[in-house]
Amino acid sequence: MISSSRIDRAPPGRGKTLLAGLAAFSLLALVLAGCSQEASRPACPAGQVCLQLGNGSEPASLDPHKSTGTWEDRINSDLMVGLTTDAPDGTAVPGMAERWTTSPDGKTWTFYLRDAVWSDGVPVTAEDFVFSLRRIMNPQTASEYASLLYFIKNAQPVNEGKAPGETLGVRALSPKVLEITLEHPAPYLTELAKHQTMLPVPKHVVERWGDAWSQPAHHVSNGPYVLKEWKLGDHVAAVKNPRFYDAGNVCVDQVNYYPTNDAIGAERRVRRGELDANADIQSNRIAFLRERMPDYVHTYTYLGVAYLAFNSAVPAFKDKRVRMALDMAIDREFITGKLLRGGQKPAYTFVPPGVANYTQAAPPAWAAWPLAKRQAEARRLLAAAGYGPANPLKISIKHRNTPDPMLFMPAVQADWKEVGVETALVQNETQIAYAAYRSRDFQVADAAWIADYNDAMSFLYLQQSSTGSQNYGDYKNPIFDGLLARADNEPDAKVRAGYLAQAEKIMLDDAAVAPVFFYVNKNLVSPKITGWVDNIVDHHRTRYLCMANPRS
Repeated sequence: MISSSRIDRAPPGRGKTLLAGLAAFSLLALVLAGCSQEASRPACPAGQVCLQLGNGSEPASLDPHKSTGTWEDRINSDLMVGLTTDAPDGTAVPGMAERWTTSPDGKTWTFYLRDAVWSDGVPVTAEDFVFSLRRIMNPQTASEYASLLYFIKNAQPVNEGKAPGETLGVRALSPKVLEITLEHPAPYLTELAKHQTMLPVPKHVVERWGDAWSQPAHHVSNGPYVLKEWKLGDHVAAVKNPRFYDAGNVCVDQVNYYPTNDAIGAERRVRRGELDANADIQSNRIAFLRERMPDYVHTYTYLGVAYLAFNSAVPAFKDKRVRMALDMAIDREFITGKLLRGGQKPAYTFVPPGVANYTQAAPPAWAAWPLAKRQAEARRLLAAAGYGPANPLKISIKHRNTPDPMLFMPAVQADWKEVGVETALVQNETQIAYAAYRSRDFQVADAAWIADYNDAMSFLYLQQSSTGSQNYGDYKNPIFDGLLARADNEPDAKVRAGYLAQAEKIMLDDAAVAPVFFYVNKNLVSPKITGWVDNIVDHHRTRYLCMANPRS
């Protein structure tokens, strides 16, 4: 999110005005952060190790079947363990399943569970997983993430209310043996098995308390931590689970997760020792912090993309020429190189570089054009669609109020003004913004997507017509859908990658979305924390962390 010499080629005064405004905004943020009265570090019981973690946003839910954000996953995956789980480097390793086998056609997986218990002492069984997978697919659960698991046999008809839950391709062969049958081979299943959509929930507790099971008074976990309290707007607290199967290797006794939408305020709290880490850094402060707090700054390649979604219900966006004009008018090099300056890369494709078993699709031909040529073509396309000085296109962008969107949204607004588009910016708190996107209460949505598993399908499925609420713009193209279906049923990894690349190219040529930049993950971490391993999925489970001289 980064870089520099836009002023030289901006219209007179435009670059300087924009940068001056952003500088003033940053100064105001610093003043406000300095004036805020943040709570001091809470006391840690004698003889224990405690962590205070800045977690970005306030969770909407701690029910893994109703969660969608990375900020929720960081908590849920400390409380729960799936069939697989994260190693310190973010790779998938055995979790509740000690081992597994796959049928020759890749459609039947058999998982053999370890001896483990819930935090109330009740055994974890294969039936818990059957119950959990049926629950997330139950349309009454209204899980926004259910479509991610449509590769399971009959998952889509069950989720759409067209088939009973008992027909879902999951069954307990015995208390410790789980069988999952798939619609098509899914070589990424071990990666996805650690995602929060496949985390188990305790059948005996959910049946008693219903959706209230995830409240601190009723919550039962099978992971390294137990939910202790949730003070809305303040923190979520968890304590070590003595019944966890690997409790002897868990160092941290207590962990608090704080919502930290104000990255600069969180930065100050880390510097003062009130927080031990924060799960974000305002991008344009990375260079400054590398000078002031060099041992704290962690950045790493990330499987994530920031993009703009066009609501297909808006009449103007039914015209491909309008979408394409807006897409090509964005100066991504200025946004990444001049504003963000955190290592982000301009995105002209949707799937980030570095995704396993994939070669990126060719970007649109205009991606290689100079900005002036792109702007001229954007004006021509808009004029052909009926928009110009006498009839300007007027639209709004709904965006998150987190640090990076607050920086680059004014740049997008300025870019579109250059081609005659009048753009209003409407900022929302992250949870409110995404709720609006899912309900289609937007014209243009500022969105971001982090891979749920290391595969191109984790990105491309977002634009599939069957995806539902997370296909924010309701993009529909039967050729695109057909190519994804062919990829799902193709056992040859190279051929499969070819189908996926063709699908991505179609989506890009349709300007279904406007990719803006590829992410890097950014964490501010006290050098007192040990066990932290930077990785491509940005997973840093608390069970692997400790503090240098924790009890000194």
